[in-house]
Order: sequence, then C-alpha cells, then structure tokens
Amino acid sequence: MISSETRLIRGTVVTVAALVVLRLIAAAFTQLTFDEAYYWTWAKHLAGGYYDHPPMVAVVIRLGTMIAGDTVFGVRVVSILLGLPMSWAVYRAARIVFDDARIAAAATIFLNAMLMASVGTTVVTPDAPLMVASSFVLYFLAKVWQTGRGAWWLAVGTAVGAALLSKYTALFFGAQILLWLLLVKDQRRWLASPWPYLGGIVAFAIFSPVILWNADHQWVSFIKQLGRARVEGLTLKYLGEMIPTQFAFATPSVFILGVFGLYALARARAAHAAGATLINVSVWVIFLYFAWHSLHSRVEANWLGPVYPAFAIAAAYAAWGTTWNPREQRTMNWSRRLALPIGVALFVVLIVQANTGVFTGFRRDATVRSVGVGWPVLAGEIEAIRVAHGANCVLTADYGTTSFLMFYLPKGTCVAQFQQRYRWTFMNEPDAGLLKGKALLIGPAGASPAYLAGYARVENLAVLTRKRSGVAIETYAVDLLDGAKGDVLIRSPPPGFSEPR
Repeated sequence: MISSETRLIRGTVVTVAALVVLRLIAAAFTQLTFDEAYYWTWAKHLAGGYYDHPPMVAVVIRLGTMIAGDTVFGVRVVSILLGLPMSWAVYRAARIVFDDARIAAAATIFLNAMLMASVGTTVVTPDAPLMVASSFVLYFLAKVWQTGRGAWWLAVGTAVGAALLSKYTALFFGAQILLWLLLVKDQRRWLASPWPYLGGIVAFAIFSPVILWNADHQWVSFIKQLGRARVEGLTLKYLGEMIPTQFAFATPSVFILGVFGLYALARARAAHAAGATLINVSVWVIFLYFAWHSLHSRVEANWLGPVYPAFAIAAAYAAWGTTWNPREQRTMNWSRRLALPIGVALFVVLIVQANTGVFTGFRRDATVRSVGVGWPVLAGEIEAIRVAHGANCVLTADYGTTSFLMFYLPKGTCVAQFQQRYRWTFMNEPDAGLLKGKALLIGPAGASPAYLAGYARVENLAVLTRKRSGVAIETYAVDLLDGAKGDVLIRSPPPGFSEPR
C-alpha cells in the first residue's frame, strides 16, 4: 500500500514536471528578449567574464544550443530544465529544516508557482542559474546543520562558487552564512573549524576565472556592478516600486504566505531555531540591502532572485508548519489553495500578452520593449535591403538591436554596434575591409547625427516597422552609409574610465 508521503512526493514531482513542460512550450513560441540575444552572443564566444556579468548564463545557453541549435528553444531549454534540480534542492532543504513532507512539498510547488521562477527560467538571464545555486546553498547549509560533518562545507563552497559565476549578488552569501553562524549558538563552533574556510577557498577557486578576466580588463565588470552602490541623493519613489513588483513576482498568494512565514519563523520555538534563522537570514540580508539601494536608485524586480528559494520555504511554513488565529488561518488556507492556480494563470497571461498584446487591446505595453516579437520578419526585410544595395555590414547604436540582428540575420553576416565597443571585447571585430565599404545603419530616424557626419554619403533607404499582431511597435530607419572618413567603430572607454593616452 502506498503511503501518504509517497503520494505527496509523487504529486509534487508530477506538478513540477507539468510546470516545466508548460515553460518549454512557452519558450518555443515566444521570441527572445534583447538580453537573451545578447547573452547568446556571449555563448558563441565563451570567456571568463563579460562587461555586464560573470559567464554562467553564457554556459547555460551554450549547453542549450548544443542540444537544440541556435534557435529560440535552444537558447532557453537548459535554463528551464534547471528548474528540476532547483526544485529538488528546495524540497530537500525544507525537509531537513522542518522534517515535514507537507512543508517540503509546498515549498517546492510555491517556488515553481512564483513568476520569478517560471518567467525567470523561461527567459534566460543570470538569475536562473543564480536561483539554482541559491537553492543548493540552502540545501548544503541544512546538511551542515543536520549532520555536523565538516565536509559539507566543501559542498557549500561549490554552490557559492557556482552562484558567483552567475551573478555578483552572490557576494551576499558570505554575509548570510557568517550571520547564521553568529546567531545560532550551536553553530558557532564552526568559526573555530577549518571547514568553512576550506569551503571559502573552494568558492574562490571556482570564481577565480572571473577575477582573472577582470584583472585583464581593468576590473571593468567589478567597477560597473559595484558602482551601482554609489549614493547620489535619497528618494522614496523607488522603494514604492520595489514592494509592489515583489508582490507580483512572488505571486500574490505566495507573497502573503511568505511574509507570514518569515514572521512565524522569527518567533519559532527552539526546535526550529537553527533552521528558522537560516531561512530568515537568507531572505533578509539581500532584501534589506536592496531596500536601502531603492532609497537612491531603482531596484529591478529580478535582482532579489536569490531570496526566492528561502522565501518559498517560509511560505510553506506559514501554510503547514504553524497555527494561526481563525481569521489569519482563513487567509493562509485561501492563499495556499490559490498559489498554484494564480501562478499558472499569471504566467500564461504574461506569455500570451507578450506574443499577442490581446490583453491591452493590441496596444504597446511593457513587454514589447524587451521581447523581440516581429524581429524575424524585420530581420528578413533588413537582409533583403542589404543584399539589394550591396552593403557589407549592418551597424547599430545599441547592444539590443545588434544582438537581435546577429541572431536573426543569416549566420556570418557582418553586424556591429558602432559604439560601446567595450561590450564586445569577447569577440573579434569585423574585418576592417568590410567596415570601410557600404554599410546599413539601423536605428531610430534622425538618431546619431554626429556619427552620420563621418560618412561622405548617407541615404535613407526605408523606414521599417516591427509589428505584433499587425500593430506597429517600433520603427527603424535604414540608412545606407558609404565613404567612411575615419574609423567606423567608436572605441570610447566604459563610463568611469579615462580615454587611453
């Protein structure tokens, strides 16, 4: 006879698998975002680092394109499949911390119900591998607590190293771990043990390619990302944006459960003290930093990705791990029941909207600024003009347009962003002979007048429109350039760097 726990586990596995299949279907029918196209160019030229981020997202895409080729599905498939080990790690972490299969199963389903997990793995960004690594950091720390064996610190170091290869936000894990050790009395003994420090060495070794790459590139990536912490005035308007976006990204029902769960864990009894503290510090360290950051600059919703595995466990604890007064219990019950349906519905609505625009009456909305709906057709029109006029290269002013053209134009076509060349140090520049010949400039009409002045001949050939469901989204001027008077590519240094002498 099958036990209730076995049925619960099977139901969780089936639910997670179904959600992964749903994401795979959505991925196949939704065009790339400009960031995904940009990361795809990284994947074609693997390096120890890039101007914007460490290299893990490029590795994830490279593995996917090895499976399914240079297709939209190929770019995304591995990122989506990473949801499986992420779910396993969260299940195991919750099971260890609370020794309750219901809490572990609920945490796993709540994580997968969140838009941060569903959209965040379907649309490939550095946040996908970071969330996976965050889940394993939680799991391995739970194993440290459960077993008392120092060797698990090597696994913690491996997970932290993988997180650091994904995104620099993982630097907060060091503070989280130290705070956990200091706050939990029976874990302080590790501070006098070599094992945590050996784990740190493992993390450093894994992260070392990024350090070496930065050393060879004037620390450009570190300076760019750490420069975000610079304070140039205080305001409350970005904090007012941060909380609502997290309410949406966590999915409303899960957000409510998670907030109640963190409160319940903060007052948990000694039996759950170490685990409760682990979950709380895994959320609050990063959350409080970005709450501070929001007082002087905008916080993008995905930046809090590393807290979501722990937040899902907190939500599950609220649902199944503690008791509430009757009014609060009704809120918990409704939130628990609606978490998955609301999460799936929001994901489906977002995907349908991004592809069709139906929910805004086919008008512009936030999704069209990043999702490349209409780009395959637009790229075909640009290629026809390029061939008809004998242009050697296609030039653009921004990295998003450049990346879309690299992805959708015939492979081998000369495509280059004429400015911000520091973004493209990972790949060889186009042949100088091609650059000096005829070129097409793709961009907004009337843009880049100073750049156009560097050519003997400039002729507008067309104004093309990117469309979604037959409705215009953006227009692009196509200008024929000929007779370059100087260097075609502008090699100005990144912001914060001086011109080379």
